[in-house]
Amino acid sequence: MTAQPDYPLFLDLADKAVLVVGGGPVAHRRVLPLVDAGAHVTVVSPWATEGLRDLAEDRVIRWQQREFDPNDVDGAWLVHACSGDAVVDGAAVASAESARVWSVRASDAAQSPAWTAATASTVDGVQFAVNGGRDPRRAATLRDTIADLAAEGELPVRRRRPGPGRVYLVGGGPGDPDLMTVRARRLLSLADVVVTDRLAPISALAGLPADVEVVDVGKAPGRHAMPQHDINNLLVQRAGEGKVVVRLKGGDPSLLGRGGEEALHCLAADVAVEVVPGVTSAISVPAAAGIPVTHRGLSDSLIVLSAHNGAEEVIRRAGCVPHDTTLVLLMGVRHLAETAAALVAAGRAADTPAAVVASGWTREQRSVGGTLSDIAATAEEAGIGSPAVIVIGEVARLHGELGQLGTPSGDATHGAVA
Repeated sequence: MTAQPDYPLFLDLADKAVLVVGGGPVAHRRVLPLVDAGAHVTVVSPWATEGLRDLAEDRVIRWQQREFDPNDVDGAWLVHACSGDAVVDGAAVASAESARVWSVRASDAAQSPAWTAATASTVDGVQFAVNGGRDPRRAATLRDTIADLAAEGELPVRRRRPGPGRVYLVGGGPGDPDLMTVRARRLLSLADVVVTDRLAPISALAGLPADVEVVDVGKAPGRHAMPQHDINNLLVQRAGEGKVVVRLKGGDPSLLGRGGEEALHCLAADVAVEVVPGVTSAISVPAAAGIPVTHRGLSDSLIVLSAHNGAEEVIRRAGCVPHDTTLVLLMGVRHLAETAAALVAAGRAADTPAAVVASGWTREQRSVGGTLSDIAATAEEAGIGSPAVIVIGEVARLHGELGQLGTPSGDATHGAVA
């Protein structure tokens, strides 16, 4: 049986001296991860790239502007020989060998005592290292494939040992899981607990392991599954148990998603929290029905309002808004008739274009267009209900001209998970 000489190892280089021989682009690429690792880096080379010069000027690294001397190895824990000159690199490796210091020879892997792996990291610090059999291009190709799988949440990277709990407030986008961000998918693959809203991309949870706790706290018209203060406490409680908690919301957590409230509650309880933005339904759902919320010559501004409290709140906030500003109303279908009538009474023209787009970016997506005078009746006749986005303004006229621009992936649904 042939022995395998490779012994993969991760090094803690924080506050340790590392020597880099060479000042070209290869040396620059080697220096950056060493700096990130906290090493005290010394570059020895008669010349250096502009980037290395900048790092030296900022005192991030030390640059000795001269030829390599065998004594440079003294005190180093690791040596990178990457001058591009075979004689210089060979001398640096030989000096390191004599001093019993590990070295990496960038120009000749076959003659290198050690070599760097192609690496990639997940959002919580899991690091993948690929040894391509001293073939760096093969290693990089494998590394990129693994990184892509991790980005799609296709790898089992959840912690198996207890660790500090934390909360991620994640925007899931308008409904189609294909419109989730790469970071959102990565975080789902790390989650021990997912606290989800009714409008989150629920189908994205289908591939989670059976032991991931999924809690539905979704609110619907006339139904509040869990009061907000209980949601806040749930996030803190699960994180306090040392779990990674993903609070998965529809759209963006900072736009009418109470993300700020939940973040502040976590911080007050000394729980680490991070906000991960998502594609907001206020813009993306109208776009799915062929309505850009701004359009040259029609509107160059918009206002997004919560309309679930009825017409009075909408008029109070939109009454002084210029009539060429697009109004985007969320959670307002139930009060659409009174809201439209109030806007006309407040001075909006009755023939102002309007549209309602329901269940955007899902298989159930439907939309209707009209004017302020008839949009409520048209929507009711079509059986359109919540969740929906209402667009009022000249841009809504493009609904009929552009048609349906959005193409859901085919597996997107709005719903609840027990």
